[in-house]
Amino acid sequence: MSDRDDSVETIQRELTAFARRSRAAAARMHPELSLVSFALLAHLEDQRGCRATDLADQFLLNKSTVSRQVADLERLGLVERRPDPHDQRAQMLHLTARGTAALTQVGGHRRAAFRERLADWDETDLARFAAYLLRYNTS
Repeated sequence: MSDRDDSVETIQRELTAFARRSRAAAARMHPELSLVSFALLAHLEDQRGCRATDLADQFLLNKSTVSRQVADLERLGLVERRPDPHDQRAQMLHLTARGTAALTQVGGHRRAAFRERLADWDETDLARFAAYLLRYNTS
């Protein structure tokens, strides 16, 4: 195996481990809020609402999966549906006040966990890591 192949294998393994830790941490921070739910809520906040089909497109999920996730978020009182002002036949999803509070709480816990985990990294390493993640996620 080449050095490049070794590096790609290491990246794949470490990102998988990161995803597992993130799911476990999300469950500990808010038992009713999965990592996927957190991501959906964050997207709704960023976009100031969107359609369920937009969520499916953004996260490359099928519509039935998004529908189940949204139903759970509605049941928890974190998301509400409102008529789309541009198309009265469609529904827009928006965070409720409770959804915003949950997102703020979990987001604060996540940032604190990252700060703790990265506490001994110097500024140069942090900046490089951030730049590499941005580059990876935009490619």
